[in-house]
Amino acid sequence: MRSNRAKVRAGVSWAATLPMLAGALALGIPAAHAADHPVRDLLAGTRPAWATAGADEGATSDGARVSARVYLAGKDAAGLAAYAKAVSDPGSASYGKYLTAEQAQARFGATEAQVAAVRSWLTAAGLKVTGVTRHYVLVSGDVAAAEKAFGTQLHNFAKGSKTYRAPASTASVPHGLADAVLTVTGLDNAPHMATHDDQLPPPDTVFRNAGPFSSYYGSKTASTLPDAYGKKIPYAVKGYTGKQLRAAYGAGKRTGKGVRVAITDAYASPTIAYDAGTYARRHGDAAWRTGQLHQVLPGKYTNTKDCSASGWYGEETLDVEAVHAVAPAADVTYVGAASCMDGDLLDALGKVVDHHLADIVSNSWGEVEAVQTPDLAAAYDQVFQLGAVEGIGFYFSSGDEGDEVASSGTKQVDSPANSAWVTAVGGTSLAVGEGDTYLWETGWGTDKATLSADGKSWTDFPGAFTSGAGGGTSRTVAEPSYQQGVVPDALAKANSADGNRVVPDIAAIADPNTGFLVGQTQTLPDGKKQAYDEYRIGGTSLAAPTIAAVQALAQEARGKAIGFANPSIYAKYGSKVYHDVTDNPTGSGLAVARVDFVNGYDATGGLATSVRSLGKDSSLSAAKGYDDVTGVGSPASGYVESYRRR
Repeated sequence: MRSNRAKVRAGVSWAATLPMLAGALALGIPAAHAADHPVRDLLAGTRPAWATAGADEGATSDGARVSARVYLAGKDAAGLAAYAKAVSDPGSASYGKYLTAEQAQARFGATEAQVAAVRSWLTAAGLKVTGVTRHYVLVSGDVAAAEKAFGTQLHNFAKGSKTYRAPASTASVPHGLADAVLTVTGLDNAPHMATHDDQLPPPDTVFRNAGPFSSYYGSKTASTLPDAYGKKIPYAVKGYTGKQLRAAYGAGKRTGKGVRVAITDAYASPTIAYDAGTYARRHGDAAWRTGQLHQVLPGKYTNTKDCSASGWYGEETLDVEAVHAVAPAADVTYVGAASCMDGDLLDALGKVVDHHLADIVSNSWGEVEAVQTPDLAAAYDQVFQLGAVEGIGFYFSSGDEGDEVASSGTKQVDSPANSAWVTAVGGTSLAVGEGDTYLWETGWGTDKATLSADGKSWTDFPGAFTSGAGGGTSRTVAEPSYQQGVVPDALAKANSADGNRVVPDIAAIADPNTGFLVGQTQTLPDGKKQAYDEYRIGGTSLAAPTIAAVQALAQEARGKAIGFANPSIYAKYGSKVYHDVTDNPTGSGLAVARVDFVNGYDATGGLATSVRSLGKDSSLSAAKGYDDVTGVGSPASGYVESYRRR
């Protein structure tokens, strides 16, 4: 099914992301007359790949309950994709001619007649409409009604050690509704759950880094520890702060003034305002202005246990503090999803687009490509395209498990970072020297070896792979035109002779061993009290808000929204506005020494000493030119000002 989606998407030059249904006709057949026309149109991708004949355990009970979302295609799905491309392309006459949210809805949104026809069809089948938004019609009912509505049988299928419901054949809609319906989600009830892409401490108890530390890269040498790569190595930095990141990525005097940045995650930290304010005050960032930090939250939260809700608090904290550290004058709006499930995250993204809450959106979450079904991918892409026509750019972390083989057993990329309509942000290890001087970056990939019992060597040096920037070649998304001529064929055509999307597009600091210092209210070891504390953190969860903040500086320089930035990012490829990041920037192996508390917060449980090698990202490598760890590279001095209109 996922290869089918790739064929469908290849029809538009950027990979037409909305599955255009075969034989679709203009809506206009009255509901009563439609019954005389049994022809139906398939909704490509609605039968998940894991629903195979070999895994089929029989029909689902007719009385079992189903809750589904019928996503609306709008009045001109092809026109939406075409206009999203045109307004984002610097070579187009329509470049930068964005629509307001109201104009976008009027031009591309579903009509009242379409919504009424969809409702009539669903209720006639015996389903109950429980909600209607700009994007979908929410329905519930029993399996028998769902089967009647969508022209398929629902069966139970084995998936791993569990059993889930799914369509036994591709779902369909009446022929006269083909133009109105984009897709349906919820017919399969396997969890569609995103995770945050960072290296977070446990959420329940305070996490602290042990010393010694470097204050900048190389400031403190681990002189008493064994050599690595033939030399003494520095201790890991305590954690970079905004001043160092701004210098590394060429912020200059830009602050993001007048630019709105949104952040989407699940749930919401109850102490975010206090934590962000305290952190800024402690580290020399500009104080938050009254009304500069906003929150848009759902009425209630769900799936808090399955999603480990409190674990998302640190994600929000990192994202908010990183954006403010790099773009201290930008307005920040946090949009919290009701859970980590795809439907709720889609709702959060939809709020940004429907109300144009920001021009730049940082998203530090995702899932492996094999998990995201084509129906959900279509729903995501529609939101991204609507954002593009409004001048909104979406930035997604590329993942923290390298090629994903170690975590999933399969070489693959992450989604939604794989979408042709978002900017995928990869990760680096960053060295900022004395005086906030940019020294170098490598592609983020870490091998870890522990100190031997006698303290004279590193056990099995360089050790095992622990984490690294996500990247690689998609199996489901066609190669977008902006990557053609930049991405090497060896990457683009790794899975298909026709070419596929390669991730990432651009990169920034991610390695937790050269990471960012954050401040967060956490539970103390006694489990009873809470207090503000600080720790070093990394992951492409750090890279995404860092790049979003750099884009806020660039938008300030431009004086107008940048929108979907990939065509502009690739148009600058090969110029001096990027650091061309490679795995071996100094000509010899790189590593840092790290000392950690065994229990995560103090020395009572002992200390663990290790060496962390840099630039060792699974099977991926950061090479000269474009690569699948860092994309075109990281922003250098001149990148921000390159967006200034001349």
